[in-house]
Amino acid sequence: MSLQSRTTTLQSYSMLVYRKALHPEFFGIEGRQHIANEGMDFEGWIFRGGHAARFQIDGHCVSEVVIDQADSLPERGLVSSLPCAGEKDFEERFSKRLVYMTSMQTETLSDHLYMSTYKEMLEHARESDAIMSVWTDEQGRPNLSLLDVQRYRLEVHLQGYHLRSDCGLVLRTQSLFQIDSNDDKKEEEED
Repeated sequence: MSLQSRTTTLQSYSMLVYRKALHPEFFGIEGRQHIANEGMDFEGWIFRGGHAARFQIDGHCVSEVVIDQADSLPERGLVSSLPCAGEKDFEERFSKRLVYMTSMQTETLSDHLYMSTYKEMLEHARESDAIMSVWTDEQGRPNLSLLDVQRYRLEVHLQGYHLRSDCGLVLRTQSLFQIDSNDDKKEEEED
């Protein structure tokens, strides 16, 4: 495979961050995870080559989408569109209590290293009970997308991994949806 085709495939990936929920009809969802706790609501979706996550509290919402074809998604409510090539960090406060942070990094691996990473991530997905999508491309090569979610009292941690064999791509994202309780503590101290 030429460097040109590897680079082109990598450059098609984007992370989009929205200030609203997105309808599931935009995605070919293959797995879901839902968490509701103390007024917060989280839902993660996995599909071939990407994921979507929504977090809501106090009527405020943030959605994250990692996808290789972003042109079919709406622009309304879009806060940021980040190309996934290289390493990037993004942080945004969506309300007094809702903070969102993410980081992403990409690697383009040789066929041997890709297969080793694929097997390792498949095992990780099974051990951590992550939601995942596994498929083969037209040449019969394996691909994997997985979403690993951890819930804490005031946070939801999200790790996304997308492995594409056509270009040896490994895209990793780590996101944090956090409820900032400092405002609650300040109000209690003032009373």
